[in-house]
This record gives sequence, C-alpha cells and structure tokens, in this order.
Amino acid sequence: MVALTVQAMEAIRRRIASRALTAGDRLPSIRSFAAEMGISPSTVVEAYDRLAADGVIHARRGSGFYVSTATQPMTLADIGPKLEREVDPLWVSRQSLDTGPGAAKPGCGWLPADWLPAGALRRAVRSLARAEESTLFDYGSARGSFALRRLLARQFAVEGLEVPPDQILLTGSGTQAIDLICRLLITPGDSVLVDDPCYFNFRALLRAHRAVVVGVPATPTGPDVEAFAAAVERSRPRLYITNSAIHNPTTATLSPQKAHRILTVAARHDMVIVEDDIFADFEPEPSVRLAVLDGLSQVIRVGSFSKTLSASIRCGYIAARPDWIEALIDLQIATNFGAVSPFAAELIFNVLSDGGYRKQMDGLRRRLARARRETAARLGRLGMVPWLMPRGGFYLWCAMPPGRDASDLARTAIADSVVLAPGNVFSVSQNADGFMRFNVAQMGDERVFDVLEQALRSPLANGSAGAADAGPRQPG
Repeated sequence: MVALTVQAMEAIRRRIASRALTAGDRLPSIRSFAAEMGISPSTVVEAYDRLAADGVIHARRGSGFYVSTATQPMTLADIGPKLEREVDPLWVSRQSLDTGPGAAKPGCGWLPADWLPAGALRRAVRSLARAEESTLFDYGSARGSFALRRLLARQFAVEGLEVPPDQILLTGSGTQAIDLICRLLITPGDSVLVDDPCYFNFRALLRAHRAVVVGVPATPTGPDVEAFAAAVERSRPRLYITNSAIHNPTTATLSPQKAHRILTVAARHDMVIVEDDIFADFEPEPSVRLAVLDGLSQVIRVGSFSKTLSASIRCGYIAARPDWIEALIDLQIATNFGAVSPFAAELIFNVLSDGGYRKQMDGLRRRLARARRETAARLGRLGMVPWLMPRGGFYLWCAMPPGRDASDLARTAIADSVVLAPGNVFSVSQNADGFMRFNVAQMGDERVFDVLEQALRSPLANGSAGAADAGPRQPG
C-alpha cells in the first residue's frame, strides 16, 4: 500500500508541476481519483493526507481538497517519464550549447563555423552598417521583411508551391515557428504524432505544451504507413510533425507513394501536418514535399536558416493558409511583439541574394558527401554501421555493435568532453538504445574516435544484448 500511496502522491505532484492543476484548483474526488488510478479509496485518502501534511494541498470541510497557493513552478523535467540525463533531449541540448570551445560535439546539430559562408556574412554586415535607421533601430513589421518573404515565395514557386508573400510569416527561429503553431492548434492533453525516432527538440517542445506525444516507427522511405494510419485512428492527433527530406535523425527521405497515403489519412481525420523543411538546401535534388502536394490546405511548412547560414542569426518562417497566418501574427505579437528583427532579416536576405550563395551550397554539399563517406568508413571499422547512407545533410544514424548501449557510451564520452547524441534522445518508445546520431562535420577532432574506440573496447555496457537490433528497422 505504501508504494501505491507514493504513486498517487507523485501523480498529483506532476499535475501541479505541469500546471494541469494550479493554485486554488479542486483535486479530483477521492472516488474518481481512485478509479482513475486503479487503487482503493483508502489509498487516495492516505495520499491526500500526506500531501496536505507537506503543505502541497489543503482540505476544505465538506468541499474536498484544493491545491495550496504556494505551489512549485512548472519544470519540464517533471513532465513525462523520468529519463536518465544522457537520454533526455534537454540534457543533450544543454551540453551542446554550454560546453566550452575545447569540447568535441559530434552530437550537436549545426555545422562548424569554418564550413559556413563567413565572407558573405561579413560583406552583408558591412553593407547593413549603411542601412536606413529603421532597419537598425525599429521593430519589424508584423509579417517580417517583405523582401525576404518575396524571395522565399519565389523559391517555393520553383518547387511547385504557389504561395504569395502575405502567406509567409517570419519568426524568431524554426523552433519558435513550431511553438507558435502549437499555441494556435493544440491544448494540453491533445495528441501529437511524431516519427519514432524524431528530432529531439520536437519531443522537448511538445512536453512543454503538455501534449500527448505518439510515435510512429520510421522507415527509410518515411513513416510506417500502416502504423501511421492505426495511430491516427486510435489517438486522433491534432498535429503530425515531421521532416520529409533528410529526416532528423534517420536521414530518410519520404517517398511519393507514402506522401500521398499520409495526406489521405490526414484529410480523412482533419489532422494538420507540420513539415519542417530545414534541411531542404542540403538535398542534391529536390524530393517530394507534403506542402507542395497539399497546396497548404492541411500542411504547414516551417524552416529556418540556422543550418546553412548561421545559428547566431535567428530567423525562421511559416508558410500556411491565410486564416492561420493571420492568427499566428496575433500570437507572435502577443508573445514576441512582432516578427524577427529587421536587421537579421535583411542580413539573411542580402546573403541569399548574393550570387555566391548557390556556389557556396554546391561546395558544401560536395564537402559533406566526402565527410559522410569518410566518417562512415571509420565508424564501420569500430562496428558502428549507418542505418542508411543519406542523400545529403550532415548526419549519420548508426547502429551500435551488438550488446552496446548508446546512453552508456554518451555517459563515458562526456567525461572526456565529447558530446554525443544517443538514440533514445530521439525515441518516443525508448527503443533506440542501439543507435547513435553523428554529425559528420563535427568529427574532425581525433578525440572523438579515440573515445569511441576506448569505450567500445571496454567490457560490455549494461545495455541489453542485441541493443543494435532495437529501434527503427528496414521495411519488410
């Protein structure tokens, strides 16, 4: 009974930490909470009495129990399952952002500075030093720079997506774009569909929105469509968030056949799709896009410039149907007082308009192709094999040697100032402990391979045997 009492107490504490219950709210009745938890009413009475003794809740005679006014602030770590820090998306993000310049970061999600167009950025900064004072000192317009939105509209038109500049909203970043969409379209307790595995910050952001995250197994050609349809039927998700091209972390690319089936299921269940297109410029040639096939009816396209230009110049965008754009503008004004800074938007526009940008990207794609081949070969000699060889981008999603646990390896590596991204960081089901994501552009430090080799030569980690068989599989 003690264990059940503690479970009931923790369930209430989590609701208070996540703000599902706030100061002054009435707790569920003893009988209803007992039925919900599958425990006896006497156990709930004991749990409520202990919480009252701790000052977390208080009783009102004849009325029930209520949350005390001195409650704890929401902590993301208290929402959802308790994870080891090595497999927690927020842990990996913090390590990648906060470790010093001497650390090696093959687990991070950006290119080294010397791989990016520093010359073009410096020229643009010098040019903007002579810009009008409104660019240097004023707030931006509600939608953001018209010049940059028009340039994006022209790029989309080349793909076959006809969208006027007024249907494009600039945001503070790609992450902020998804955050705004979540604010608009979901409420706490709504289900949201993601690929399993998926970009780890999708999981962290959805946790902050107190959504129920539902994972669908990934394959090399997109999500498992049978599992996708079953999950939509079962969970009735409000959103599906995905990368169609150069999927993060698996590097898969959506096939046309699966794209059509996904859109059919989404339309049947009135589910909105958020297509994060941040890796578009890394493709050697364009692949299928849900937004193009759908025409922005049920699909919202988001993206940013942090991967190809600079993570320091924060700017993202949303392309969506007009009524959603209008609502998103109001949300962005309420939460950020306007779109991205005019200086950042004009800086990005200048670089993208520079005739050298396309040449820069051509060279970058070739350099990354060499790095992928070389890194895959070196990792292969350590028994770490890519799940597939990507068409582009800077990630490899690698299976660990049999019996090895990626989280244990990440724990060992951080002690040597090497930040890794183990598979379960990305996995909703937590069955990707036999995988690791590597950023091939961040593998130039020999310490990375030294640490990997030493760790893999040590006695087997505590992970279950056959760990490399867990997680996503080839179809069939």
